[in-house]
Amino acid sequence: MRKLQISDANIMQIAVQQEILRSEASRYDHRLHGVLLVSHGLSCGEVATLLGQDPVTVQRWVNAFNADGFAGLQEGERSGRPARLQPAQWAALERVLRQSPRALGYGQNLWDGKLLAHHLRVQHHLALGVRQCQRVFRKLGFRRRKPRPMIAKTGLDPEAQARYKKTPAAGAARGPDPLEFG
Repeated sequence: MRKLQISDANIMQIAVQQEILRSEASRYDHRLHGVLLVSHGLSCGEVATLLGQDPVTVQRWVNAFNADGFAGLQEGERSGRPARLQPAQWAALERVLRQSPRALGYGQNLWDGKLLAHHLRVQHHLALGVRQCQRVFRKLGFRRRKPRPMIAKTGLDPEAQARYKKTPAAGAARGPDPLEFG
């Protein structure tokens, strides 16, 4: 039988490993394959090389399988750092974020990570970074909205709006074509 090859094998190995990390089920299957290879007599180091893992990781999989069977290979809860906001604070924060920042005395129309960090520091004596505040928005189901520049809003000088626009009005004279040679 002819040996098959994968084109761009190095790139494809990285792509397959990223695909494995995408879902809980594929990570579980990946661990199963590792344990299966060890059960066929390969060392943890050999399996680690084949699967692109650290040998200690494969050892952990085998130890977990020996201790708890298939359940040992399932994704477990990761403790992580305890939440800094209590459930009541989360609910209160969600109510606050549903209001305009102007209603709370701030000078902008939309919430952003920087403003939320300031609000939490002043109101709750809680220091969260801007990036962590952006994660709070996502966890509460908010999506990012970009503020519109003042010139784009209605009710302003129509001539100023026309000058601000990136594309000329239909039928308006255009400048010379930058690719045109004279």
